[in-house]
Amino acid sequence: MRNITIRRYTSEDFAIWNAFISSAKNATFLFHRDFMEYHKDRFEDYSMLVFNDENLICVVPANRVGNAVFSHQGLTYGGFVFTAKIKLGEVITITKAVLQFLHENQISTFMLKLVPSIYNHYFSEEIEFALFLTQARLLRRDCLSVIDLTKPFQITRTRKESIRRGEKNNLVIKEELEFELFWNEILIPNLNSKHNSKPVHTIAEISRLQQKFPENIRHFNVYHNDRIVAGTTIFVTDKVAHPQYISGNPQKNELGSLDYLYHYLITNVFKDKNFFDIGPSHEDNGRKIKEGLLFWKESFGAKTTVQDYYELRTSDYQLLENVMVN
Repeated sequence: MRNITIRRYTSEDFAIWNAFISSAKNATFLFHRDFMEYHKDRFEDYSMLVFNDENLICVVPANRVGNAVFSHQGLTYGGFVFTAKIKLGEVITITKAVLQFLHENQISTFMLKLVPSIYNHYFSEEIEFALFLTQARLLRRDCLSVIDLTKPFQITRTRKESIRRGEKNNLVIKEELEFELFWNEILIPNLNSKHNSKPVHTIAEISRLQQKFPENIRHFNVYHNDRIVAGTTIFVTDKVAHPQYISGNPQKNELGSLDYLYHYLITNVFKDKNFFDIGPSHEDNGRKIKEGLLFWKESFGAKTTVQDYYELRTSDYQLLENVMVN
């Protein structure tokens, strides 16, 4: 790699960025600019493009806060996104170049949130090795509960009983294009009462995103006697189905609504995916496990994978010099 150059993203890079994302080895639709920019008013974009001569070989979705750059706070995962042909020595060179670029632009800290391995199209752990070389500090490790749909998995007897309860209650699952009913009657009231919070996406935002990515954002409601009792919004990538939102009314255990919904999605709608990512079950940056929530997810046959968060000092780009030896 003879001539590495880096520049910050501008709107003129829209087409080249998205073309790269469509073929990168560790990208999903979350890195498409149409997705990233739905909340551009909330973040100071600091995304970067890395070129070898004229060839785009890496992009870094990112935002800036003060003298720190984050990979990207508005996304579930992020970090370095590479071409499928990238090699370890090239990743080390790119990492050094990005850190040096940030350092020379008065950025002292780079906060890196990695893409969980289940979302990658190919092995993509070269960056973990580069982080080891830079002595990056592991800040946080999320435990994600994931069902491997390519292998047999065991649903517990208790969970099966709840699924049958949903059948006996004649629950009806419908895929919907409208989000208002679920947002207003289930999701917003639950988040407000349990966590004093709101959904990350407003109804208008999730509706616009679904219109732009209709195959990647799908929504399902559960009805009992024609009344909504539960629902979920699923983010779908090539390999993974991930419930971004899931919630039920106070009768969810009595009706079996959430268990019935998950079982339907796992065994019917997304059975041809590689993984069903049910997400994390912790708080305090991964240091406290919500035992009941984890038990529920594992009762569907979910196993644990992790997502790591790192802090890098940009001045440590020098640690990546003279790494490759004969």
